[in-house]
Amino acid sequence: MPRLRQVRRQDAAPEVLRYYDALFGERDPVEEPGTATGTPGNWWTVFALRPYVFKHATSHFGMFGMFASESVSELDPVIRELGILRAAFAAGSQFVYSQHCKAGRRNGLAEEKIEAVPHWNVVDLWTPLERAVLAYTDALIYDRGRISDGVFDALHAEMSDEDILELTYHICGYNTHAMMCKALRLEFDDVPERIREVPVPKDGELGSDWAGGAWSKKS
Repeated sequence: MPRLRQVRRQDAAPEVLRYYDALFGERDPVEEPGTATGTPGNWWTVFALRPYVFKHATSHFGMFGMFASESVSELDPVIRELGILRAAFAAGSQFVYSQHCKAGRRNGLAEEKIEAVPHWNVVDLWTPLERAVLAYTDALIYDRGRISDGVFDALHAEMSDEDILELTYHICGYNTHAMMCKALRLEFDDVPERIREVPVPKDGELGSDWAGGAWSKKS
């Protein structure tokens, strides 16, 4: 379950209700969760706690035409989705990654490239632009925005200033979504912490003899 309270249909603000209607029909999404893409849908019901935060987040989606009459984004959607998809993988969000595999496919990103995103730097599939976008995304996420001149120059050789600004905004925005989904355990990121101590089996308990860097069993 999400770590925060979810907003039932009867308590949702008017600006939230139109999204509930589009995603869940007449169902109360808390009592009867589930969306057409197979997600529980609790991103929506938790973000609805603060309607102005909800509005800000959904306005980002609206740039791509989601729940809007048309997209206002001028960035190539294949490039946008490639950057978001790699950011989702690098940030470790199962939810954002899974959803943007589908979004990439819808926007024309080739299936072999979607499959190669996790190990992009050891396959020869990419155009110079795509390779620069992937390297730039890794630097944004893994290196926390420390972009080397070499990476930036490779990107700038392929993209306009305007497109780099928009690409950076989308990658960083979806990194935020990835972090929030993991922190609040939303959607497919509702999983227990896997980095923990694994106990030694009782019959194999080890003693404290560290001599020579080796363990020895208790006698």
